[in-house]
Amino acid sequence: MAAFRDIEEVSQGLLSLLGVNRAEAQQRRLLGRHEQLVERLLETQEDAEQKLRETLEAEKEVVQSLLDSKEQVHKRGAELEQLEAELRKVYEEDTGLQASLSQLTRELQELRELEGDLERQERELDEDTTVTIPSAVYVAQLYHRISKIEWDYECEPGMIKGIHRGPRVAQPIHLDSTQLSKQFISDHLWSLVDTEW
Repeated sequence: MAAFRDIEEVSQGLLSLLGVNRAEAQQRRLLGRHEQLVERLLETQEDAEQKLRETLEAEKEVVQSLLDSKEQVHKRGAELEQLEAELRKVYEEDTGLQASLSQLTRELQELRELEGDLERQERELDEDTTVTIPSAVYVAQLYHRISKIEWDYECEPGMIKGIHRGPRVAQPIHLDSTQLSKQFISDHLWSLVDTEW
């Protein structure tokens, strides 16, 4: 019986040892799992921090892009306003030019009508002068035959020069129209014409 008690004590000791060993093993297992959880938690935290940094960087880029876009929109708005002002100015100039062109077209039409009237009047005048008025050459020849004066057309301005070839003797003509009246010059020239036919 003592042996049985010894065995029972040993069994109890073994059981308690086993219990301690089991608790230790379970504790080791729990510590292992705890370490794994801590490692996974640290990895997750690192991943979360990395993702947070990436998200912040992406947000910074988006904000910068938004600011750049806003500045571009503002700049484009200013350019658009400038272009609209230039377009209004060009439109006003175009309207002015069209009005000027319209006025010039009317004036040109009036000038063409006047030109047509003048051409018609010239034709009528030519027809009238060919019938009733002798040519200028004929008048000059007739005047030369009557007055017998040969004019010096190359004399200086204001001077009247020529030669009167009268029936008796040739007489030079030299008159200064700046010092003599037109009446005197006319009377003097008519006095040279021979009245005897």
